[in-house]
Formats: sequence, C-alpha cells, structure tokens
Amino acid sequence: MKPIVGLHHVTAITSNPQRNLDFYTQVLGLRFVKRTVNFDDPGSYHFYFGDDLGSPGTILTFFAWPGAPRGVLGTGETAATGFEVPPGSIDFWERHLRSEGLAVLRTERFDQVVLSFADPDGMQLEMVGRPQATEATDVRESAAPRFSPIEARHALRGFAGVTLHEQAVEKTAAVLATMGFAPVAQQGTRFRFAAQGHASGNCIDVLAPQPGTSGRLGAGSVHHIAFRAADDASQLEWRERLLEQGLSVTPVQERTYFRSIYYREPGGVLFELATDPPGFALDEPLESLGESLKLPPWLESKRPMIERQLPTIELRKAATPAGEKTL
Repeated sequence: MKPIVGLHHVTAITSNPQRNLDFYTQVLGLRFVKRTVNFDDPGSYHFYFGDDLGSPGTILTFFAWPGAPRGVLGTGETAATGFEVPPGSIDFWERHLRSEGLAVLRTERFDQVVLSFADPDGMQLEMVGRPQATEATDVRESAAPRFSPIEARHALRGFAGVTLHEQAVEKTAAVLATMGFAPVAQQGTRFRFAAQGHASGNCIDVLAPQPGTSGRLGAGSVHHIAFRAADDASQLEWRERLLEQGLSVTPVQERTYFRSIYYREPGGVLFELATDPPGFALDEPLESLGESLKLPPWLESKRPMIERQLPTIELRKAATPAGEKTL
C-alpha cells in the first residue's frame, strides 16, 4: 500500500469572497489555482489557492458563504494551519505581515521559529521556518506563484502541517498511527505526529484536551483537512484499512480534480483522503489557472443560473518582482 505522505489540502470557510481572494493572492502571494463552486452547494464559490502548479500539499481552499457568522474555536476542530518557509525568510514574513496591519506573534516550537497570525475571517495561520523548505531550492522556487508580489525565494513552500484541538489524544493518535503518522516529539500539552519523508504537510500537532466548549463552525473555521492518496487504487486500499479500524468512511466522491473519501476521527475533526491525480490543469491551461469559472460536467447545463447567483469577483494579478514567469 502506498503511504500517506502528508496533507493534500485544507478547506476553510470565508464570509467575503473578494476580501479572501485579495488576502491570499496579494498578501500571502499564493496563486488562485481554481474558481469553481461547492459541488454540494453550487450557489456558492469554492476557491483553491496554492503554488504555481497547484501541487498537492500546497492547496488551501475556501467555501465562500457571504455574511457567514464568525466561527468559534474549540475542541474537535483544526486550531491552526501552518505553511512552511525557509528559516531565512522568517524575518521577511514578519516585516511583511506587520506592514499589512496584521498582529503577529513570534514564538519557537520544536526548535523551529513560528509566526502566528489570523486572516480577515479570523482563521488562525502560521508560518513555520523549516530546514526542508530550503532543500531543492531551485525546484521549489520554480513553483513559486506567477503574478505574486512575493519574491520566489520567500514564497510559501506548501503546508508545514496543522494543529488539532482534541478531546482525547490517545484515540486521535491511534487513527493517525493507522494512517502512518508516528509520534515524534512532545512540548508541554502539544504532541507532534509525522509521516515518513519530507513532503509538505507531513506534521500533525495534537493539543491535549483544552478547557472550554466544543467549536462552532463558521467564517474562519477549518471545515476539514485532506490527506494525500497516491492514486485511485491506493485510496481504495486505504478505505478498506480505515473501515477495518471501525471508522465510518464514505464511498468515493468525485471532485473532478481529485477523488475523495471522508471520515471523522474520534476527536471530531473531519478527515478526507484525496487522490493526487488528475490535478487542477485538467480543464484549463496551467498558464491561466483560476481565471474563469469552472464547473463539473453535471452542473454545466445550469451555468447561466449559477453565474447569476454568484457574486462578482476580480482577480488582481501582480507580476512577480522578477517579471511574469513563462513556462
């Protein structure tokens, strides 16, 4: 069975599509990889942001629900989503984020410098200085988003991982162990689990039970986190293994750019296992990813109605400091 090497994507909720689009492209410098709709709620946008190629392990997605009330963070939720950057870029990012008016907390965790801040909806984000983000620099810089105001050498390299607020660390740890994430470190009430290798998003931190109530989903909340399945066959094998562990796993769901299965781990966080292929260049050229609304075949006949329902947005494309990239 091919291993799960890390996160595929993280999906959250935004209350303001244009503000969300501007923040992640203009402030964080991610590429707008895909504009489509929530397949289960086609009257609302589903945005995808990532590196220039839309690589698994770099994709942050949002359900855009205008006017959604702010979520409440609590147990059974993803508490923070971390991006990895070269350690030498931490000072740049601290200055840049503060220049954008963001409150930034600088700390150290497991011998790595971490910058903590929130997006306009209150979603908790982190920049983590990881040595592996410097490895294969040429390859990683070549995937830096075009049209970005952030220089390639400082560009986000993908996910570092996520932090989960849990009700019972042991039960969550058992599921992570089944998925190939082993305990590697502990700092106070924070437990770190990691998959083998150095893929983006290979670390999952679990916080021991926290005082307070369960979380309430809303703007700024993470809806679910998705792990990587190498291909369709591997996904089906993992589904059988997860079912054998007593988890309630959905049948395979078609998401056009990947296929998905879903299951809720014992602490309450919704997990997804998404295939790497076919990817985001399936229905539009790599050069123009995210520039037009893409719908799955079964919704194409409803395009006029869907387009009338969706709010107007504008993708503001800034050339990179070195100029627009070409392939």
